Amino acid sequence: MEAVKMQENELTLEDILNLPEGVHKEMLDGVVYDMAAPSTQHQRIRFNLARKIADHIDRKGGACEVFTAPFGVFLTKDDKNYVEPDISVICDKDKISDRGCEGAPDWVIEVVSPSTKSMDYLRKLYHYKQNGVRLYWIVDPVSAMVSVYDFENDIMEQYGFDDIIPVSIYDDLKIDMGKQ
Repeated sequence: MEAVKMQENELTLEDILNLPEGVHKEMLDGVVYDMAAPSTQHQRIRFNLARKIADHIDRKGGACEVFTAPFGVFLTKDDKNYVEPDISVICDKDKISDRGCEGAPDWVIEVVSPSTKSMDYLRKLYHYKQNGVRLYWIVDPVSAMVSVYDFENDIMEQYGFDDIIPVSIYDDLKIDMGKQ
């Protein structure tokens, strides 16, 4: 999704959660961001990645679940950090509630849009790392690059869309970005 405009702190988390269907906002450090509908390319990448991950988990009989935006992630208990990542992989069933994910997902993938670059590469990167996300991928369709942040092992790597990317939280999963 695209963050199109930063608002003053005029909305609370409760206001965001009560928005009408189809209206999406995120909040980081109490600042609210409007989220525009994603492009067709963005949707294709998100769907194909989520499908590949979910298929792998299903084949292996894994316990993790894959969720795509809009799916709420409450990174902290202070109601100042609410995001809707493009893809969230959650392995701890106790974190899943009717509201969404209560705490950090194990793996988050954000597909960058021109208006979300600073959100994805700076703000969200910081918050995901600080709040316990194990693995964070930033997929950039414009540069055809994937930035992989393995927070557990303190490793950052970059891959092109022509690469096959290993997934550190799964020993036997590799994602072929060329097949989107």
